[in-house]
Amino acid sequence: MAKTILIVDDSASLRQVVKIALTGAGYEVIEAIDGLDGLAVLKAQSGRKVHLIISDVNMPNMDGISFVLALKQLPSHMYTPVVMLTTESEAEKMRQGQAAGARAWVVKPFQPAQLLSAVARLVAP
Repeated sequence: MAKTILIVDDSASLRQVVKIALTGAGYEVIEAIDGLDGLAVLKAQSGRKVHLIISDVNMPNMDGISFVLALKQLPSHMYTPVVMLTTESEAEKMRQGQAAGARAWVVKPFQPAQLLSAVARLVAP
Protein backbone atom coordinates (compact mmCIF):
# COMPACT_ATOMS: atom_id res chain seq x y z
CA MET A 1 0.00 0.00 0.00
CA ALA A 2 1.35 3.43 -0.99
CA LYS A 3 2.39 5.88 1.71
CA THR A 4 0.29 9.07 1.82
CA ILE A 5 1.89 12.52 1.67
CA LEU A 6 0.11 15.84 2.25
CA ILE A 7 1.34 18.83 0.23
CA VAL A 8 0.50 22.21 1.82
CA ASP A 9 1.22 25.13 -0.53
CA ASP A 10 -0.78 28.09 -1.80
CA SER A 11 0.64 27.67 -5.33
CA ALA A 12 -1.45 25.25 -7.41
CA SER A 13 1.33 24.90 -9.99
CA LEU A 14 3.90 24.02 -7.31
CA ARG A 15 1.53 21.46 -5.77
CA GLN A 16 1.10 19.93 -9.22
CA VAL A 17 4.89 19.65 -9.81
CA VAL A 18 5.41 18.07 -6.40
CA LYS A 19 2.43 15.73 -6.89
CA ILE A 20 3.79 14.50 -10.23
CA ALA A 21 7.20 13.78 -8.68
CA LEU A 22 5.69 11.99 -5.68
CA THR A 23 3.11 9.91 -7.53
CA GLY A 24 5.82 8.92 -10.02
CA ALA A 25 7.83 7.61 -7.07
CA GLY A 26 4.89 5.55 -5.79
CA TYR A 27 3.39 7.84 -3.15
CA GLU A 28 -0.28 8.78 -2.75
CA VAL A 29 -0.80 12.55 -2.53
CA ILE A 30 -3.41 14.78 -0.93
CA GLU A 31 -3.32 18.57 -1.07
CA ALA A 32 -4.10 21.68 0.98
CA ILE A 33 -3.87 25.35 0.02
CA ASP A 34 -2.55 26.77 3.33
CA GLY A 35 -1.92 25.81 6.94
CA LEU A 36 -5.56 26.12 8.04
CA ASP A 37 -6.68 23.99 5.13
CA GLY A 38 -3.89 21.53 5.92
CA LEU A 39 -5.20 21.04 9.45
CA ALA A 40 -8.76 20.59 8.11
CA VAL A 41 -7.59 18.06 5.51
CA LEU A 42 -5.74 16.07 8.19
CA LYS A 43 -8.78 16.02 10.47
CA ALA A 44 -10.94 14.84 7.55
CA GLN A 45 -8.69 11.83 6.90
CA SER A 46 -10.31 9.89 9.78
CA GLY A 47 -8.31 6.73 10.07
CA ARG A 48 -6.21 7.18 6.93
CA LYS A 49 -2.61 7.68 7.97
CA VAL A 50 -0.64 10.58 6.52
CA HIS A 51 2.98 9.45 6.54
CA LEU A 52 4.68 12.77 5.70
CA ILE A 53 3.83 16.42 5.09
CA ILE A 54 5.53 18.82 2.66
CA SER A 55 4.75 22.44 3.52
CA ASP A 56 5.59 25.88 2.20
CA VAL A 57 6.54 28.57 4.73
CA ASN A 58 4.97 31.69 3.21
CA MET A 59 1.21 31.17 2.82
CA PRO A 60 -1.92 33.22 3.55
CA ASN A 61 -4.23 32.44 6.51
CA MET A 62 -1.65 30.28 8.33
CA ASP A 63 2.03 30.17 7.43
CA GLY A 64 4.03 26.95 7.39
CA ILE A 65 5.81 27.40 10.70
CA SER A 66 2.52 28.14 12.50
CA PHE A 67 1.05 25.09 10.72
CA VAL A 68 3.86 22.83 11.98
CA LEU A 69 3.46 24.18 15.52
CA ALA A 70 -0.30 23.46 15.41
CA LEU A 71 0.28 20.05 13.80
CA LYS A 72 2.66 18.96 16.54
CA GLN A 73 -0.09 19.69 19.12
CA LEU A 74 -2.32 17.01 17.55
CA PRO A 75 -1.72 13.62 19.20
CA SER A 76 -2.38 11.80 15.92
CA HIS A 77 0.27 13.83 14.05
CA MET A 78 2.88 14.86 16.63
CA TYR A 79 5.35 12.38 15.10
CA THR A 80 4.46 12.93 11.44
CA PRO A 81 7.63 14.13 9.68
CA VAL A 82 7.48 17.51 7.92
CA VAL A 83 9.61 18.74 5.01
CA MET A 84 9.59 22.50 4.46
CA LEU A 85 9.67 23.36 0.73
CA THR A 86 10.17 27.11 0.48
CA THR A 87 11.96 30.07 -1.05
CA GLU A 88 13.21 30.93 2.45
CA SER A 89 16.90 30.15 2.85
CA GLU A 90 17.89 32.35 5.77
CA ALA A 91 19.32 30.58 8.81
CA GLU A 92 16.84 32.14 11.26
CA LYS A 93 13.80 30.86 9.33
CA MET A 94 15.38 27.41 9.11
CA ARG A 95 16.03 27.48 12.86
CA GLN A 96 12.40 28.46 13.50
CA GLY A 97 11.22 25.62 11.27
CA GLN A 98 13.44 23.10 13.02
CA ALA A 99 12.31 24.35 16.44
CA ALA A 100 8.68 23.96 15.33
CA GLY A 101 9.34 20.36 14.33
CA ALA A 102 10.33 20.36 10.64
CA ARG A 103 12.72 17.49 9.84
CA ALA A 104 14.06 18.73 6.47
CA TRP A 105 14.34 22.00 4.54
CA VAL A 106 14.34 22.15 0.71
CA VAL A 107 14.79 25.53 -0.99
CA LYS A 108 12.84 26.47 -4.14
CA PRO A 109 13.59 26.26 -6.98
CA PHE A 110 14.37 22.59 -6.44
CA GLN A 111 15.08 19.49 -8.46
CA PRO A 112 12.47 16.72 -7.99
CA ALA A 113 15.28 14.27 -7.19
CA GLN A 114 16.38 16.53 -4.32
CA LEU A 115 12.87 16.53 -2.84
CA LEU A 116 12.43 12.78 -3.35
CA SER A 117 15.73 12.17 -1.57
CA ALA A 118 14.54 14.17 1.47
CA VAL A 119 11.20 12.32 1.42
CA ALA A 120 12.86 8.90 1.11
CA ARG A 121 15.04 9.60 4.16
CA LEU A 122 11.89 10.17 6.21
CA VAL A 123 9.44 7.64 4.73
CA ALA A 124 9.81 4.81 2.24
CA PRO A 125 7.25 4.37 -0.60
